Amino acid sequence: YRELQKLVSTYVDVIPKMVQDDGRLHSHFIQNGTTTGRFASLDPNLQNLPIKSELGRRIRAGFVAERGHKLCAFDYSQIELRVAAMLSGDKKMTAIFREGKDIHAGVASFVFGVPIDKVDSEMRRKAKVINFGIIYGMGVTALRKNLGGTREEAQKFYDNYFNQFSGVREYLEEVKVFAMKNFYTETLFGRLRYFPNANSRIPFLKNMALRTATNAPIQGTAADIIKLAIRYANQDLEEAGLLAEAHLVLQIHDELVYEVKDGALKQAQEIIKKAMEGVLLRSYLKYKTDIPLSVNFGAGDNFGAVK
Repeated sequence: YRELQKLVSTYVDVIPKMVQDDGRLHSHFIQNGTTTGRFASLDPNLQNLPIKSELGRRIRAGFVAERGHKLCAFDYSQIELRVAAMLSGDKKMTAIFREGKDIHAGVASFVFGVPIDKVDSEMRRKAKVINFGIIYGMGVTALRKNLGGTREEAQKFYDNYFNQFSGVREYLEEVKVFAMKNFYTETLFGRLRYFPNANSRIPFLKNMALRTATNAPIQGTAADIIKLAIRYANQDLEEAGLLAEAHLVLQIHDELVYEVKDGALKQAQEIIKKAMEGVLLRSYLKYKTDIPLSVNFGAGDNFGAVK
């Protein structure tokens, strides 16, 4: 009942009434709508369209491309983990990405001490939990809850991860110390986020501030990258004379969604993908890294069909 109620009250009853005279839905994208630097989407919020359940995916299928067009999604692959590897300079994590290996299987291989081809699905699942948990400041208690098993097992896994990926451990510790001293952190591109509670006498407030502070440069740099990607992709489409055939309709987390004319699909796909993957070198930083930015692509007649 709760699932159906949520879908009906948030999407089915509301969104059709917001369609404007041109038959389109015009969400508002707010540049500074989040503390992380990502866009926020309002009236309606199109960044939280359901995807996990079959019924939720049917909501997505209600968003259709104009006749003779496709909806095309370009999604940065594991961008926050790539950014974590870049900012920390961790040698093992960098090697996994540079060699084009699956990051979760690669991490599992190091943490469990087995060759990568011997990593089973359960090992990979555990590595995935800790990979994403670490960049969000997850401690041992939260890790145990997400992994299942005992606290001792979680502690051992946690310690083993940081022993193997010592560059990540040192980087996160440096960010924490910097935040306590300066009350802010900054992204690769120099955008600041302030943490007035980084030295609070109230342990709860201090811990929360430091947990967020360690994640802020990683998530914030990913947000900077996607905004630059929008700019460079637009610039390159314009230079190719394709702006009338390919236009951006949505930005969701690490993903850009374009509506592209069928005849321009191949050319636009190559231009947008190349612009997204080349952001760091084109930026004013001219940032060189061994870690490639990788972009996945999918297209379909409606948003639900885009894989």
